[in-house]
Amino acid sequence: MIVSIIRTMLLYGLILFSVRLMGKRQIAQMQTSELVVTLLMSNIATIPMQDMEQSLLSGMMPIMVLLVCEILLSYLMLRGSGFRRVICGKPVIVIDNGTIDQKAMKELRLSTEDLFEQLRQKDIFDLSEVAFAIVETNGTMSVMKKAGYSPLCPEALKSGSKEKELMVAVISDGESAKGSMSYCGLSRKKLDSILKKEGVDIREVFIMTADKSGNYTLIRKDK
Repeated sequence: MIVSIIRTMLLYGLILFSVRLMGKRQIAQMQTSELVVTLLMSNIATIPMQDMEQSLLSGMMPIMVLLVCEILLSYLMLRGSGFRRVICGKPVIVIDNGTIDQKAMKELRLSTEDLFEQLRQKDIFDLSEVAFAIVETNGTMSVMKKAGYSPLCPEALKSGSKEKELMVAVISDGESAKGSMSYCGLSRKKLDSILKKEGVDIREVFIMTADKSGNYTLIRKDK
């Protein structure tokens, strides 16, 4: 009995340590790879807890291998946006400037009931209040309300509650995002002219966001 308790406590501590190393995400915020690894580690840990004939090391080894694989995968996704899109996908705009993108909803297999359910979870019960809605890579939905339905703030009062444009990342960690550039109507030639005006090479850009109106924000990498 004592041995069983000790084994359980050790495996419990290993799982906690592994999840801690993977990051501080909540379950609903996990990417696909993180959720799969978490479920696998939990299931693997139950085997040496119940089977006393199996050595503790043989039960811990697969957990450590999964942890190393997940950390390596996270590093590769951080270094390459293309690799990240393959593993996690990309955010999809389902409501663009108040208009539902039915094609995007079909690609996501997102029904109208699912759409309204997620909007209600954001305390939105009228579709006319929504300016933009984006389904993130982890399946959650981010929503931007129209100016007339957003809480008033000093900035909104100064601008007269004008409708905001959706800002998307056209450069991320030195790499351009063709999908975001296409959404903004930003050609590579125009992007290069902006970078030239700012006196910066694309490899030196940490993040650059832009909207359809030509507004942009550029942040350089730390040296």
